[in-house]
Amino acid sequence: MLKKNPILKFEIISTIFIIILGILLHFTFEWSNNNVLVGTFSPVNESVWEHLKLLFFPMLISTIILYFYARKTISNYLCAKVLGIILAISFTIIFFYTYTGIIGTNFAIIDIGSFFVAVILGQYVAYQKMQSNISCNNVIPIIILLVLYLSFLIFTFFPPHIGLFKDPITGMFGI
Repeated sequence: MLKKNPILKFEIISTIFIIILGILLHFTFEWSNNNVLVGTFSPVNESVWEHLKLLFFPMLISTIILYFYARKTISNYLCAKVLGIILAISFTIIFFYTYTGIIGTNFAIIDIGSFFVAVILGQYVAYQKMQSNISCNNVIPIIILLVLYLSFLIFTFFPPHIGLFKDPITGMFGI
């Protein structure tokens, strides 16, 4: 099956890449001595918003790498990948606030597990969407990716003062 389907093979490799890079990104801001440039793509605190960077940036890199190959053979590639990214981000937010709302606290092992589930779920849904014959206009997914990218950039420095952006350890917002 994998020999006949190079996209499936890439999606499996990509999933592993996203998980490994996401784990590494968790530490890069601290490893860089709090370098502001590194903080634009790595979590600068322990807020839920900042941890979404662990999903978004590795998934974006993976999407860009395969785009140059897949755009000619998969008519809905970019729409499928953006759907996967949005799903992974949405799952993370919904799952975190649901389980912490029910039990009253968070546990690192559950948070890490939900990261793995979010990546796998996003990649799986994107792959399934790529199997459909539905084509899409690439303008909308490009706009969505740009809005997400700019949101991560802007909210690193100027986050809204709501729970999603609040570091639960320090009580601070942003960098």
